[in-house]
Amino acid sequence: MIDHTGLTVTNFDASKAFYEKALAPLGYGVLMSFPAGEGHFVAGLGETATLKPDFWIHNGPMTQSPPLHLAFRAVDRPTVDAFYAAALAAGGKDNGAPGLRPHYHPNYYGAFVIDPDGHNIEACCHDPA
Repeated sequence: MIDHTGLTVTNFDASKAFYEKALAPLGYGVLMSFPAGEGHFVAGLGETATLKPDFWIHNGPMTQSPPLHLAFRAVDRPTVDAFYAAALAAGGKDNGAPGLRPHYHPNYYGAFVIDPDGHNIEACCHDPA
């Protein structure tokens, strides 16, 4: 089981704003943010109900090539839709509108956006409608 993950971003403020808005429908928020020395910054996001950051961003040179794919679990299909709308409104680029992906399994419902650094960010739900 994965406890947390981190992602390098090239523009900390822009990425922090993007993720704060895009992940809000999933119940995520910025739980902590602090300088990490010499122009480096870190933010921990997580479900606001738990107060435990499990998704971290930090600024630095883009060393992840190709860009990463990260998927966040949504409680239901309307939450996937809300994630997609919020992510686009926050400046994300469409990479797959909300819908069923039956090639994964019959109830897989997901949406994909490209973040400011080119990473493929997804919200998905595995439950039937």
